[in-house]
Amino acid sequence: MSKFRTFALVNQKGGVGKTTTAINLGTALAAMGKTALVIDLDPQGNASTGLGIERAQRENGTYDVLMGAVPAADAIVTTTIPRLSIIPSTVDLAGAEIELVTSERREQRLKEALAPVARQFDYILIDCPPSLNLLTLNALVVADALLVPLQTEFYALEGLSYLVQTVERVKKAFNNKLELAGIILTMFDRRNSLSEQVAQDVRGHFAATVFETIIPRNVRVSEAPSYGLPVLIYDHRCVGAQAYIQLAAEFLKRFEGKRGNG
Repeated sequence: MSKFRTFALVNQKGGVGKTTTAINLGTALAAMGKTALVIDLDPQGNASTGLGIERAQRENGTYDVLMGAVPAADAIVTTTIPRLSIIPSTVDLAGAEIELVTSERREQRLKEALAPVARQFDYILIDCPPSLNLLTLNALVVADALLVPLQTEFYALEGLSYLVQTVERVKKAFNNKLELAGIILTMFDRRNSLSEQVAQDVRGHFAATVFETIIPRNVRVSEAPSYGLPVLIYDHRCVGAQAYIQLAAEFLKRFEGKRGNG
């Protein structure tokens, strides 16, 4: 597998724009000609809903893949967006962590399941649950790198430092190639001086790891999932959609040059 092909989108705090970033970055990459796979590893299934995958279409999902009930290839669902696919989340995923606790190689399940299909896609984006649990650990074990959507709020840096410590532990124990490849500032409010201060603090600590592109607070971004659409399809002219297009362009500029030969 090439370096920087599989990305886990991780933040132990909910409501920071993690799922929104997964589906809209995936959509923007697809629009730029890349094949992308979103893996919905959150029991809430918001990435699946946000890409218009109805419950009836989720015959197989990440739960079945993790438990070895079906191969990953049989769980992939094509979306209405050309070149963008998803392995959806089903309600069963909520019980997966309990079932996996006593399983052999429990933290390797996703890595082993994705191995046969990984090369079919230019990029894989794993939308993790908002906690550092066994599901997230599976994502960290298979990922080449982490993308961290970070809301520009008061406790942002505190949570990020805890996440960095966790990454180092995972790196030592399970996945020595894992890198924190990018921090994406989200829900930025230019009217709020705190947002600007947090952005400066994060850049001061993590420098070039932080993407230049900032995702602003935007009503259209919030509305889009209720229509089962990424904001790039719902309203491609709004500032939120334009920010995700810019983010995808910056993403490709940053990572395309780092792709290895496998």
